[in-house]
Amino acid sequence: MALKGNLRDFNTTQLFNLINLARKTGTLTIETKDARARLCFKEGKLIYAGLDGQDDRLVTILLKAGKLTEEQARTIRARSDIKNDKELGLLLINAGYVSQEDIVRSVREHTLETVYQLFNWTEGTFRFEPGLLPIEGRITVPIDLENVIMEGSRRLKESARLEEELPNLDMALKFTDRPDARMRTINLTVEEWRVVSFINPRNTIRQIAQYNNMSDFQIRRIVYGLLQAGLVELVPPEGVERKPPPGAPPGTPPRPRRPAVKRSIIQRLIDRIREL
Repeated sequence: MALKGNLRDFNTTQLFNLINLARKTGTLTIETKDARARLCFKEGKLIYAGLDGQDDRLVTILLKAGKLTEEQARTIRARSDIKNDKELGLLLINAGYVSQEDIVRSVREHTLETVYQLFNWTEGTFRFEPGLLPIEGRITVPIDLENVIMEGSRRLKESARLEEELPNLDMALKFTDRPDARMRTINLTVEEWRVVSFINPRNTIRQIAQYNNMSDFQIRRIVYGLLQAGLVELVPPEGVERKPPPGAPPGTPPRPRRPAVKRSIIQRLIDRIREL
């Protein structure tokens, strides 16, 4: 028998606590007016988390984690003989593209980044269906819910602080003329470099996040770090109207540009870090 209710009466943290304590197996669906999430559990452990409209195929997860190149991802997507993620994972390991540890870590990080967003959902409905598990062939990684609850609660507080620091995601960014001395200690992640590659007064922070499939929390944390490091500064976006990509569904944001004029600056930043 399915358990259902409203997030105003039973929030995400309480749902996770219940599933954890009862060692439940099944699928939890949480739905708001703007989004829907599906989470799967096995004996009280989180094994899958996905959002409607989010590409959670293994090739996309590995590309986002920096384990595959754009060219490798395109080649894999063009193949029709790969039936599911488990088959793809085995092929990639045997070909030497990634290790089993790379896959496990990337899937785990993707699952966690998805589920942490749900701690901010306060309006909506939920439904838990016992016994229902992910589709066959999907790679799942068991994650203890105690750690998810603790980290999710911490991020909820951090998210509120970051929202105070960066309330407007429709601002743009530009590089400072002289990055401050703190740059000498900076070691940027793959996701931070992806954000850096789109920095231009024509691209709003929100557009950069949407293009890179990042949550508001993720983009705020990265931008806040770049601001604190003295690498970038906030500026009003340049008023150049751009159309969404051809064939994109209604409401799709315009594709941010990687302008060549900024590439030299980015390359100088990379070269300077390598020299330190």
